[in-house]
Amino acid sequence: MRKILFLLLMASSLLTYGQGFEARTFQRNADTLPYRILLPENYDPGRQYPLIVFMHGAGERGNDNQKQLTHGSKLFLNDTVRKNFPAIVVFPQCAANATWAVMEFARDSTGKISAVKFPADVPPTKPSALLYQLLDSLIASGTVDSRRVYVGGLSLGGMGTFDILARFPNRFAAAFPICGAGNEALSSRYAKNTAVWIFHGGADPVVPPVSSRLFYSQLQKAGADVKYTEYPGVGHNSWDNAFAEPELLPWLFSHALKQ
Repeated sequence: MRKILFLLLMASSLLTYGQGFEARTFQRNADTLPYRILLPENYDPGRQYPLIVFMHGAGERGNDNQKQLTHGSKLFLNDTVRKNFPAIVVFPQCAANATWAVMEFARDSTGKISAVKFPADVPPTKPSALLYQLLDSLIASGTVDSRRVYVGGLSLGGMGTFDILARFPNRFAAAFPICGAGNEALSSRYAKNTAVWIFHGGADPVVPPVSSRLFYSQLQKAGADVKYTEYPGVGHNSWDNAFAEPELLPWLFSHALKQ
């Protein structure tokens, strides 16, 4: 009976989060990156579409190729969204105990993490390296409009968003990091090319908004097309608010890289 109940719950979860997203894997040598992909309705392989990449948070890590759809996938499955904003949407999954961005942790005398640093110009983590190669493959396929590639992520994925922007400053037309953090000094690399809309909860106890505020300030000084939305009193879950922003997708799709 318990097994039947478990299977029913799993089926319900798949219907809730995964319907329409095809499960795929990307492999390079002995390494594998699970990912889900949503193609536009009435997909035409002879056309080119915008590409949206979304990186999940720490709680959705693993290799089940399912949990990464927990947050955000419903937005892109919405019938009106699919009609008005046709795009190829990719949700990769980061391995357990890995991260999207390289991080160095400082600890106090009790062993508690007291600070996090994001070193510059170091090799990417393995999941991110695989993600970069996956993006290269998708763009090379000819079905992606290389002028309209967008990236976003929440929490751990927000950190990954800032990281990937610094590594590929000429690739993304727009980005939407949610409750993330990173190396603010590297924002000048992509300030002229990528529009950025940053989201954070003002009362976030997990990833305090200080880094998002600094990114906003630095990008403003660099002359970037940047917006910052901070939700007063909201804790770590600022992504529900961000996904509910009526202007998020119109803003995102209004940007394209200059030729």
